[in-house]
Amino acid sequence: MSLNLSKPKIAIIASAAFVGGVMFASSMDWTKIVGAQIRGTSGKPLSNVSSSLMDQQNSFVAVAEHVTPAVVSIDAQTDARKATRSPQMRNLPPGFEQFFDDPRQQDRGSEATGTGFIVSSDGYVLTNNHVVEGADRVTVGLSDRRSFKAKVIGTDPQTDVAVLKIEGKDLPTIALGDDSKVRVGEWAVAIGNPLGLDFTVTAGIISAKGRSNELRGLNNNVYAIQDFLQTDAAINPGNSGGPLVNLRGEVVGINSAIASQTGTYSGYGFAIPINLAKTVMDDIIAHGRVRRAIMGVRIQEITAEDAQVNGLKEIAGVKIGDFQGVENSPAEKAGLQPGDVIIKADGKPVDRVSTLQRIVRTHQPGETVELEGVRYGKKQSFKIKLMEAEGEKAAVASAAKEKEAPSAGSATTIVVKKLGITVTAPPAELLKAAKSEVFGAFVKEVERGGTAAATRAIGVGDVITEVVFPQKTVIKTAADLQKVISGLKEGDYIGVKIARYNTDGTVGQTGIVNVRLGGN
Repeated sequence: MSLNLSKPKIAIIASAAFVGGVMFASSMDWTKIVGAQIRGTSGKPLSNVSSSLMDQQNSFVAVAEHVTPAVVSIDAQTDARKATRSPQMRNLPPGFEQFFDDPRQQDRGSEATGTGFIVSSDGYVLTNNHVVEGADRVTVGLSDRRSFKAKVIGTDPQTDVAVLKIEGKDLPTIALGDDSKVRVGEWAVAIGNPLGLDFTVTAGIISAKGRSNELRGLNNNVYAIQDFLQTDAAINPGNSGGPLVNLRGEVVGINSAIASQTGTYSGYGFAIPINLAKTVMDDIIAHGRVRRAIMGVRIQEITAEDAQVNGLKEIAGVKIGDFQGVENSPAEKAGLQPGDVIIKADGKPVDRVSTLQRIVRTHQPGETVELEGVRYGKKQSFKIKLMEAEGEKAAVASAAKEKEAPSAGSATTIVVKKLGITVTAPPAELLKAAKSEVFGAFVKEVERGGTAAATRAIGVGDVITEVVFPQKTVIKTAADLQKVISGLKEGDYIGVKIARYNTDGTVGQTGIVNVRLGGN
């Protein structure tokens, strides 16, 4: 991948043209020679600068001087025979594609540039997967101008972490911190090679923790990271894989993505938590692969309606979605059901998806995680023996083995006033494209101002396949849904399972939605 001509280069070229033009004009006597005396200044620097301010400045200087030697630039080259993937296939963060050549428009190889950092004296380097993915040759450069050929030890696309190895003497290293202790508002320093400007240091604060839903599209894999650190330290193309450090010079995250409409810095950068990255690195080095412990269930953030129907005082917890795509799910074996809300894991409060993921990933496959939850107001407890994720291909394969669903019902259109939706049978286009037979109540319209519109929980194109509360009922047709609704009154809660399909007929998203019914 190659960068476009950077602004600094353009500025240099413009300056050269300007200087040349002045010299030519002078030689042609087009300009008047104006004398100017350069005089000294009698101004004095401030003598009463706050000592605390100077101490803070010195803290940043100390961090930069301590960390920079262990930061490396990465040059990843791909031969032409492999340069056949689009930017989307490289899992690049949104907005970064414009900085890379599209191999589909050329016959030559590509080159990617990024950042990494040395974590051990024997030469292990951490960086992003998307920096080195598919590369034939990787070269690592240090700030002291030494250069090494690097070997890719392993990568993990789901977390965007890659581990490299270089052979050298007297290699500087950087300490790894503990991102669980990071607080919003703390100072953060990013070091990297943005836009070809090697070993650039920028500073900001930790803006947020546990970013997940805000970054949809970065990686839609079910095992993808849902726990980014957010910072306003300037991050640009080329910073990818570089360290985000605290004022103690400890790495708390690996810079990985930005949110931007221009593809360059706009104040929102995201870093992979270092605790997660370290777990991935340790697995890759010890086992040659990532051993990812999972419960075997899809999970969702809870809503105000979920909290109310479960009698929770706060909108905090994680809702169980379904077990789609996972054979022999440990969570299902332990008794978990769609719609359950998890409020504690291993005795620790669970307020959101990223918190539960953080606790689960402290375990190895085969270990047990203890959960406390609520099932529509009734307390539940579970012990789940975690399984190892079989990988993306295995998950897709098992999803294809699902039992065949009943055929779709008649195309009768029914207005469900209490939900504020109009439902019918799944359309012929969906039935034709779907990988397996589709059944349920297809949402054709959402009434403006109705219950579904107000909660934004159910949308046009959703397929309601099951009612999970107040009584489990499989929904095969629109009439089935209407029958269940007719037995409920205004103000009652209903929990429904919905499926959202992609244009190619695959299930893009499933989940449980709790809604308080409106009037007739």
